[in-house]
Amino acid sequence: MSDTQSLIENRPPSVATLFLERVEATPDAEAYRYPVIRASGEGPDEWRSYSWGEAAERVFALAAGLMELGVGPEERVAIASGTRIEWILADLGILCAGAATTTVYPSTNAEETAFILADSESTVLVAEDASQLAKVREHRAELPKLAHVVLIDGEPAPGEAEEGWVLSFAELERRGTAYREKHPDAVTDVVRGLRSDQLATLIYTSGTTGRPKGVRLAQDAWSYMAKAIPQTGLLTPDDVQYLWLPLAHVFGKMLISAQIDAGHVIAVDGRVDKIIENLPVVQPTKMCAVPRIFEKVYNGVAQKARAGGSAKYKIFQWAAEVAREYARTTQDNQRRTGTPSAPAGLKVKHAIADRLVYSKLREAFGGRMVGCVSGSAALAPDLGYFFAGAGIPVLEGYGLTESSAASFCNRTDNYRTGTVGKPMPGTEVRIADDGEVLLRGPGIMQGYHGLPDKTAEVLEEDGWFHTGDIGEQSDDGYLKITDRKKDLIKTSGGKYISPAEAEGQFKAVCPYVSNILVHGAGRNFCTALIALDEPSIMAWAADQEALKGKPYETVVVSEEVRTLIDGYVEELNSGLQRWQTIKKFRVLPRDLDIEHGELTPSLKLKRPVVERKFGDLIEEMYAGARER
Repeated sequence: MSDTQSLIENRPPSVATLFLERVEATPDAEAYRYPVIRASGEGPDEWRSYSWGEAAERVFALAAGLMELGVGPEERVAIASGTRIEWILADLGILCAGAATTTVYPSTNAEETAFILADSESTVLVAEDASQLAKVREHRAELPKLAHVVLIDGEPAPGEAEEGWVLSFAELERRGTAYREKHPDAVTDVVRGLRSDQLATLIYTSGTTGRPKGVRLAQDAWSYMAKAIPQTGLLTPDDVQYLWLPLAHVFGKMLISAQIDAGHVIAVDGRVDKIIENLPVVQPTKMCAVPRIFEKVYNGVAQKARAGGSAKYKIFQWAAEVAREYARTTQDNQRRTGTPSAPAGLKVKHAIADRLVYSKLREAFGGRMVGCVSGSAALAPDLGYFFAGAGIPVLEGYGLTESSAASFCNRTDNYRTGTVGKPMPGTEVRIADDGEVLLRGPGIMQGYHGLPDKTAEVLEEDGWFHTGDIGEQSDDGYLKITDRKKDLIKTSGGKYISPAEAEGQFKAVCPYVSNILVHGAGRNFCTALIALDEPSIMAWAADQEALKGKPYETVVVSEEVRTLIDGYVEELNSGLQRWQTIKKFRVLPRDLDIEHGELTPSLKLKRPVVERKFGDLIEEMYAGARER
């Protein structure tokens, strides 16, 4: 048995156990950084730190506070909050109390929030602020098991405080501190008694259709992830990770588990609009994100170069192609010979491009970035090659809520753009006859909460989980996801088409696109709905005499924009098979977003919702089309 295998197979029963071990081993080492946001909103935020020992004091107080409220083993405590230090402290407090965390996105509406709390039978809700409290107050009659709401920000109204239904975060900690004075070993006794099969987390899939399902993840799933991730070399004790991802999502939850075993620093701030400002301050070595962030960065850099004049833009375009060529060449050579080499001429071009373009991009990322990890959806390979060639490798990974996030991931020392890497240590993979990816291992869910029939549809008795994704695995273990099984399009001519393939390629060629949906199921040709990124297209419009000063709503429906986008569609089509090409498209009047229900909180496209909302545009494209 290898050392890696031994570490994973002999893992402790829970992340709470790992947390106690980490605190005992390195109590004075830095654990977390977090911003103290200025009330005025003006000027840079002040960043502060917690050592592992300081964090533990708060975690144990919160855990004891929950015990004092009567929370028992495996009882659900929900968190409805954005990504912030208190989310992590609350989650660890819940786990150290032996309870289970129910995650709720702060963007979830009142009706769905109430559904999640009722379905999970959560007895306590940790709410970020008054707006989250208002959601459950509105549906309180439907939530008889919800005994308490704990407010992170703000104070409870006098009536609700007297009733005991609402209390502040500080009050919960005060109660916990008093409880620990009477029962000093209460928290450690609970943690020592945890079993690996006990429920640790209920994460509700945001789902692209229908009601969300509660995914039951055991203590062992997170203990396994905490041990497996550092063994890949993706996270090391010396790393500083910038964490902005939603912690209600399995991706973010996995990262805070892995950090405890690795022992590195996490700088946590969920404000997406602060990412560019925070990176030079935090100077992280690692950051995880979803593809949309890398698309935005690339489009922003391209637009900035364009704004600098034609000469500067040509230099950027040249440098971008050099980056892609350099990345493809070095990766191909590593695959063939084991060495990521490149010809002398390409090395010279790459060095010049580095001085002119790439070095400035790395500085924008903080100057110390070793690599980023991308998950949740596919990253267009051209974008992956660009960042790799620019010295900021974006390592794609793959997993689902049902597999505790990370089932595959590329490694920094041997990654292949366009793949999601090799399996995590301890995870088995099988490709079914129809191409579906099947997984088995400690990270796989126990099942869907209260839905045995739904569980049986995807989880076999011998532990194999049906992912619903189509993929191909190389002889040396690298997996390439080609599409969602249910998203494959079969045209009326009988051809199967992967919409994700065309959508990803379009995002790589068009710097103005925000979202694209390729449609064609049962039709005789493919069409597309295209949403444009407002900052990028408005910067372009400012240079067009006919569009200067016009609002976004006017710009996107203009003939000038249609002509612009048509050029990129033609460029896309030149690289597709005839039956894959986009024959018609429509530019949407606005961008797709979470608020309108068209994107999940992890920014995945909800195809049925978009097709329903913009069905008139789809039908318009097919009106009068001759069937073949």
